[in-house]
Amino acid sequence: MKRSHFPVWFLLACLFLLLSCKDNADHPKDDAIRCYTYDQFCMGVDLSYVNQLEDFGAVYKDSGKVNDPYRIFRNHGANLVRLRLWHNPSWVRQQVYKSDTVPLYSGLNDVKKSIRRAKNLGFAICLDFHYSDIWADPTRQTPPTAWAAIRDFAVLKDSFYTYTYSTLHNLAAEGLLPEMVQLGNEINCGLFYTDIEQGFPSVNCCEGKWVQLGELLNEAIRAVRKVSSEEGRQIQIGLHIADPKNVQWWFEQITSNGKVTDFDIIGISYYPLWHTTVSFDNLGVVIRNLKNTFGKKIMIFETAYPWTTEYADNYANAFGNQSPLPGFPFTATGQYNFMVSLCQKVINGGGSGVIYWEPAWITSRMKDLWGTGSIWENATMFDFEGNTLPSINYLNASYKGL
Repeated sequence: MKRSHFPVWFLLACLFLLLSCKDNADHPKDDAIRCYTYDQFCMGVDLSYVNQLEDFGAVYKDSGKVNDPYRIFRNHGANLVRLRLWHNPSWVRQQVYKSDTVPLYSGLNDVKKSIRRAKNLGFAICLDFHYSDIWADPTRQTPPTAWAAIRDFAVLKDSFYTYTYSTLHNLAAEGLLPEMVQLGNEINCGLFYTDIEQGFPSVNCCEGKWVQLGELLNEAIRAVRKVSSEEGRQIQIGLHIADPKNVQWWFEQITSNGKVTDFDIIGISYYPLWHTTVSFDNLGVVIRNLKNTFGKKIMIFETAYPWTTEYADNYANAFGNQSPLPGFPFTATGQYNFMVSLCQKVINGGGSGVIYWEPAWITSRMKDLWGTGSIWENATMFDFEGNTLPSINYLNASYKGL
């Protein structure tokens, strides 16, 4: 039987939007929030940690009242939730919590829970395939343990296709199909080149393996397009690179040498305190040039900016030792002004959205491989007591061109 294009959750979400998002020509207030649609401009938030945070004591408040963090972000104008997916994060149980009863956070079942929470509130979903059991980024791209014994590139391609297809097919069966997927996370040097056994077919494009990377990505793209066709639902495909300075070079190589052209979005990680080669003032020009060169949508897939240099726990923070950007002090006002300026630069450059990375990662009893608490509590949208900061309202600010 053909799946309905308008499931119950969608109709409920539309009703929620009518009730919670109102246009206001002046400065938005809590009872009159300007809400941009996902198609108009993606105001995204990565909430991958929220289930785990809540399980270990995190409490979120808005206007002094405890509330669901998903609802808080929706009420303030966010329209997309980004969620990372790990293949089999067994280390969460074995190494971090040493308990078989703890959920496999960012595994498929946990991600399903998160997608359901988000869709019930009218969010679009960006599913971030890490293609790993653990964090993937420019310094680490480790294949899933289940694939470690692969020695034949054809087998790797088949595994890549099958995993991508089966994951999306599984989600579709439960009405949880994402509106967007990204095939890999910050794949600057490609895939599967760290912690590999001898003979594993590494796909390190920084060693010239653009053809192999292209073949692999095209298999995943084929899987996404097949599910999209079967379900009668459009799924946008993004490819994700860290640091604006790397993007032009990377996409020239992957499109020409890798023969990868059937994708929709160029996704960029832009952390201005780390990524300093491209100046903040010039970011809009870079985005415009990328759009004109490649004819794709351009989005900031990850960003963040601190509102303080203080700590709420004993876990060393990622931000705090750097100098603030001129005009954007490490205060809630500075954070708000930076995010508004960033979104406006993206809009001016013809970009399609901005996703804030883990704006709810406040301190709690949550553990990871390196400590307890948070390395990000000074870059969230909440103060150290879990109250929303005024900077959260960058999501509903008035932007020229929207």
